[in-house]
Amino acid sequence: MIAVVTGSNRGLGWHVAHQLADQEFHVVACARRHEDAMAVAASIRSQGGEASPFALDVTRPQQVQELAAWLTELYGGVEVLVNNAGIMLDQGLPLPAITLSQWQRTLDTNLTGAMLMCQMILPLMRASQYGRIVNVSSGYGSLAEMGQHQAAYRVSKAGLNALTRVVAAETADDGIKVNAVCPGWARTDMGGPQASRDPADAARWITWAATLDDHGPSGAFLRDGQPIEF
Repeated sequence: MIAVVTGSNRGLGWHVAHQLADQEFHVVACARRHEDAMAVAASIRSQGGEASPFALDVTRPQQVQELAAWLTELYGGVEVLVNNAGIMLDQGLPLPAITLSQWQRTLDTNLTGAMLMCQMILPLMRASQYGRIVNVSSGYGSLAEMGQHQAAYRVSKAGLNALTRVVAAETADDGIKVNAVCPGWARTDMGGPQASRDPADAARWITWAATLDDHGPSGAFLRDGQPIEF
């Protein structure tokens, strides 16, 4: 079985890639730089897993199309997609302090990139009538928990949650489950060293959603395996 993980070179993506490999997936480790993708694949292989690197910037449609062609030629299908690639450029900033570049880059990566990946992967999953898509979101994107500051990041994740619901509705009869997962405040480059959660533990809930059985939820926003408010 094939699992594609974007942003696999650090933080949660690194742990998810390794955890999926531990569950006998062949992991396609995606990162913007080829050498970073190769490092993830090499680490997985050193631990007895199977992995292939792929240099991918999710904001570049041509690269996403190249990934689709490569996956089709080599594997003919994909079972799992984890949309983990993400950035936060406006942490702690009020709206007037956010530049247009920060706003656009954040939405391009966190939302449009995930949309492009879903567009690419759905035909491959529909061919086998099976798939699991996990969009790595955040409580910052919950309308119920919405607050001040980092508007670009919050809006990008709220949009990602909406995208999750749309794709889940469109694939309800295709054997595909699509969920958004809030991993909590984890000690990653984005979360910082003061974060309360071990990144490997946080990643396990993303991996769990990527490997749901037929009775698992779809179209949900999940934290620690339980639904939370959009």
